[in-house]
Amino acid sequence: MREGLARPVCVAVLFGGQSGEHEVSLESAKSLLGVLRQQDYTLRTIGISREGQWFWGVTPQEMQTQGFPAGGRQVTILLDPRQPRFLALDGQALEDDGQVDLVFPMLHGSYGEDGTLQGLLEMSGWPYVGSGVLGSALGMDKDRMKAVLVHAGLPVAEYLTFRRWQIRQDAERVIQRIEESLDYPCFVKPANMGSSVGVNKAHGREELAEALQTAALYDTKIVVEQAVIGREIEVSVLGNDQPQASIPGEILPAREFYDYEAKYADVSSRLRIPAELPAEVVAELQEAATRVYQAVDADGLSRVDFFVTPDNRIVVNEINTLPGFTTISMYTKLWAASGLPYEDLVDQLISLALARFREQRDRRLKHEAKKR
Repeated sequence: MREGLARPVCVAVLFGGQSGEHEVSLESAKSLLGVLRQQDYTLRTIGISREGQWFWGVTPQEMQTQGFPAGGRQVTILLDPRQPRFLALDGQALEDDGQVDLVFPMLHGSYGEDGTLQGLLEMSGWPYVGSGVLGSALGMDKDRMKAVLVHAGLPVAEYLTFRRWQIRQDAERVIQRIEESLDYPCFVKPANMGSSVGVNKAHGREELAEALQTAALYDTKIVVEQAVIGREIEVSVLGNDQPQASIPGEILPAREFYDYEAKYADVSSRLRIPAELPAEVVAELQEAATRVYQAVDADGLSRVDFFVTPDNRIVVNEINTLPGFTTISMYTKLWAASGLPYEDLVDQLISLALARFREQRDRRLKHEAKKR
């Protein structure tokens, strides 16, 4: 709890949001709230509509069934780091005058995981769970993420990056550049989307052209990656300055790759925990996962995704700084299999957020002249 606080920590859980992962966020929030209600926390819930409106007191279930949270009270944030709080737009009082001790974002994708929300919370003066502005932004942007990982000496697949205008202005030239640099099959991805939204695998020119147009619907920047032949392995990471890695798990997708439907709709996709790998490969994956985490300046939690080739060479796919957080999500299941159950994981994340807040609060924000 925050220093000097004699009562249980008041946690505001944010969920929903404007991204293509709105539904995933609601599922994560349901699991998180189910655990928090069993523990010694005071809870506030804030559902964010697809249009970006914030509603106090709604539940993920209400948003799933009603679509628009008509029963909630629309709120905004008072930007006052001395006493941050939520304010009801109708002028009526909120519980505890809208004050909370910590924000727990369960917002996947744009406007929740990309640094925008984190910047708002930093300016407001609240502790919050997860990575800061820089870590969140780098983790979200696949192009900048890969550039940072290459700089850190970590292995990534060959890739090219294009802007939406290039694809719409001269798709033929873009395709020619891709074919000159990469082989088929290749993956085409919006640079700033998660949960494989807008991602397609192209086996030839016709599929590539279609995949580029699809990705351009979701982002203004598109990444094209060389497909890697290998097993899909994931590692969960937890911590601030000294992160720890879980045991690895393997994705056995029901489809050709682990797309949105394979993750959330097709029940025949399977997770193998722990992944069946040689001990030295496990150690290499865990070390690489923490290096990726530190390279992008992540905090709190992340899931790092890899490919392991038939000759046991590892390739970093991406880092997800706010991974799916249901009880059956890979992130939480890997920690459970590593000896850290869901409820203890939640406690640790809240403690890490408060510790980081205290650490950052100790920074000097103005120049102090030396005494002569």
